[in-house]
Amino acid sequence: MNDAELEELITNCPTLYHMAERGSWTAIREHGLLSTSALMDLYGIEGVAREQIERMHRPKSVAITADGLPGAVIRDQIPMSDSGLIRALPARLKPQDWYGLLNSRVFFWLSIERLHKLTDAKAYRDHEHDVLEIDTRALIDAHRASITLCPINSGCTKPYPRARDETIFSRISDYPYADWRKKRGKKERVVELAVDHSVPDLAAYVNRVIVKKGDVEIETLYEKAD
Repeated sequence: MNDAELEELITNCPTLYHMAERGSWTAIREHGLLSTSALMDLYGIEGVAREQIERMHRPKSVAITADGLPGAVIRDQIPMSDSGLIRALPARLKPQDWYGLLNSRVFFWLSIERLHKLTDAKAYRDHEHDVLEIDTRALIDAHRASITLCPINSGCTKPYPRARDETIFSRISDYPYADWRKKRGKKERVVELAVDHSVPDLAAYVNRVIVKKGDVEIETLYEKAD
C-alpha cells in the first residue's frame, strides 16, 4: 500500500469500530485498549491459567481480577472453533498458534456494516456492548509501525473456515491494496485493522462511545468535543 492508497482507505473508512464488554469504557479510558496478552500482563496472570486463556479456545467470556485493578472480562471466541481452524490453517500451524496470534493484538473494524455483523450475531444480539468509534487517521498516524491490516475476519471460522495463516496480516506498506481494490467495494478492501499488543493512549483517538444492542444505539457514554 502506497501513501495515495492509504489516503484513499482513510477517506473511505474514516472511523474504526471496536466492540467491547459492557461497562469497560472506564477501564479502557484509564489503561488503554489491551490485547488479551497485554491484559494478562497487567493482571499478573501466568502459568496454566494464562495458557488456557491465551492459547485455548474460549467458548465463554472469562472474568479476571487483581488487587488494585477493576474487574475485567476477556471476551469469548464463539465465532471460531478448533475444528474450523484445523480446516483453515496449514498443517504447520495448530489452533493454539492461531489463538496466541490473535490474543497478541487488538482489533478494529473498518466499517459499521462489519461491526453490525458482530453485534447482530446470534451470540451477541441480545446483549448490550460498549462500542468505541475511533478516528482512523489519528490512530494510524500515532501507531503506524505497530499496525497490521487483514482482508478477512481472522477470528471467525463459521459458517465457512476460509484458509489463512500468519501472512494474512500485513504491515501497511506491504498490504496488497491494489489487488483488493479490483475485487471489492471501498469498505471491504481492508476488513480488520489490528495493533500489536495494546493501544495505551486509545482515549486520545476516540470520537464517541455508545452502548449498542444489536444495531440499536441505547446510550451515548462519551463524545469528543468539537
